[in-house]
Amino acid sequence: MKKITVLGAGAWGTTLAQVLCDAGNDVVIWGRSSQVVNEINSSHTNTHYLGGIELPETLLATTDINQALAHSKTYVLAIPAQSLREVLRAWKPLIPLDALIISTLKGIEVTTDMRMSEIIEEVLETQNIAVITGPNLASELALRQPAGAVAAAHTHDIAVTVQELFSTQYYRVYTSIDLVGCELAGAIKSVIVLAVGMAIGMDLGENTQAMLITRGLNEVARLAAAHGADPLSVAGLAGMGDLVASAGSPLSRNRTFGEALGRSGSMEYARMNVAKTVEGVASSSAALELAHRVGVEVPVIEAVADVVHGTITPLAALDRLMTISTMAENFIK
Repeated sequence: MKKITVLGAGAWGTTLAQVLCDAGNDVVIWGRSSQVVNEINSSHTNTHYLGGIELPETLLATTDINQALAHSKTYVLAIPAQSLREVLRAWKPLIPLDALIISTLKGIEVTTDMRMSEIIEEVLETQNIAVITGPNLASELALRQPAGAVAAAHTHDIAVTVQELFSTQYYRVYTSIDLVGCELAGAIKSVIVLAVGMAIGMDLGENTQAMLITRGLNEVARLAAAHGADPLSVAGLAGMGDLVASAGSPLSRNRTFGEALGRSGSMEYARMNVAKTVEGVASSSAALELAHRVGVEVPVIEAVADVVHGTITPLAALDRLMTISTMAENFIK
């Protein structure tokens, strides 16, 4: 039995805490809300985020960050991506130098264009870092429906350690040493899902959605390859798997936001009607900047970034995509 601390008691953090408990670990979850924490401890539920799903009785929750970080030396991050740097700076004095940091965050920091693992390495001055990513919708995984994920790290030993921590009968975890590829795939797929959501919001059908998914995935693969990653990582659970699950499900925040945007043509309307963190919105400009730095053309990502910034409507963005010259189809070129 391993001691693990999950930092973040939202839907995703609570779901992962349940997975870790089911895998036989001693888990403490930290959250800001005393109401959520008290409910987890007293009723073994988190109704605000996961409805009536019954959580393991062994799961303990706390609002005391000192208590949470003292519980273990393995920390699973499940907090908003754009606040990661600020939070890590505050927590750094409490985190042991030999701690294992596992990121579940899918995003790119808008102020620096850095991946989450890069922020962790810079702030905490450690390379003992891993990510776990894949097609994992919290509300389905919380029901213990079969799902898969990838544990990625720079070393095989760390990847295997994370694989063993999370593996259960219903949660199948693979390993990868392509941390960059898996992390980029998980972050940028959210931008592609926004495009798919906009198409759905405009009442466009499966042909349009399939085109955006496939060509969008091609852009992610080429961008990953230009950053030294293996483009085949994008074809696996971290990329294709996550993209298919998110684009195909009304449970996806990015798709839901894209639908509202496509239906109304208004960012203001979408923000008012989708009151949740939407990483594809925050990451679109950063993903475009990463592409520009390495000279990779990403018309789908660029179209989404322009819509998010209000310089073009969803319909005009689609029209622009349809006028781009076509060449031989290729996965990464």
